[in-house]
Amino acid sequence: MEQWWIIWGLLIPFAGTGAGAAAVFLMKSNIGARTEKMLTGLASGVMLAASVWSLLLPALSMTEDQPVSFLPAVVGFLAGVLFLMLTDKLLPHWLLKEGKDQVPCQKKNGMMIFAVTLHNIPEGMAVGIALAAAFCSHTGISGTAAIALSVGIAIQNFPEGAIISMPLKTEGKTKGTAFAVGVLSGAVEPVFGLLTVMMTGVIIPFMPYLLSFAAGAMIYVVAEELIPQGHSGGCSSLATIGTAVGFALMMALDVAFG
Repeated sequence: MEQWWIIWGLLIPFAGTGAGAAAVFLMKSNIGARTEKMLTGLASGVMLAASVWSLLLPALSMTEDQPVSFLPAVVGFLAGVLFLMLTDKLLPHWLLKEGKDQVPCQKKNGMMIFAVTLHNIPEGMAVGIALAAAFCSHTGISGTAAIALSVGIAIQNFPEGAIISMPLKTEGKTKGTAFAVGVLSGAVEPVFGLLTVMMTGVIIPFMPYLLSFAAGAMIYVVAEELIPQGHSGGCSSLATIGTAVGFALMMALDVAFG
């Protein structure tokens, strides 16, 4: 039974990327700005709530008997933020600052694919850590809470899949090719998630740090990418509404089933 929970938990975010990439078959142009802002806000809220209830609070509960109980959570959280910050500085950012006149379209799309794929690695590890923790005793994380986190990341992956596949179609690629590239960009998530689960025996002593690390990485994605994206241009209220709904939904799921 545990194996099926793990399999589903690892595949759900990948399915979110695939569903977003499949938009290339249904839409004649890029994903609408209003829809993208609502989805971006929803993903922000889900990831914020998941970072607190599914990752940070369990990490704190695991170290409550230690002299400085908050230290592992603080260290892991800041390490997660720093890791993605350095990643963004050293490698291309998926919300590229350059305009179309400065970066050739084909090169820009290639950089975007690479950067989105890169960002999917810590997200896959976050799901793997949560799933591994759910099936270890005394972690305070239920299987349902880990699946809820997986669903939250899948929601965030939906616009990423569309953001990759739609420009490729506009560039002249066939719908099948654009869809395949979009799907493959998310393939690293279940791979790295599975590797993390397989290392459960090794990572158990470091679980509070790893849970907090995953939370820091997710908070960085929200603060650096999703919130600015949702509030750029018009219709920013849709992103705010989506954030509130996503946060409330994830909080309710985690408290009800955690």
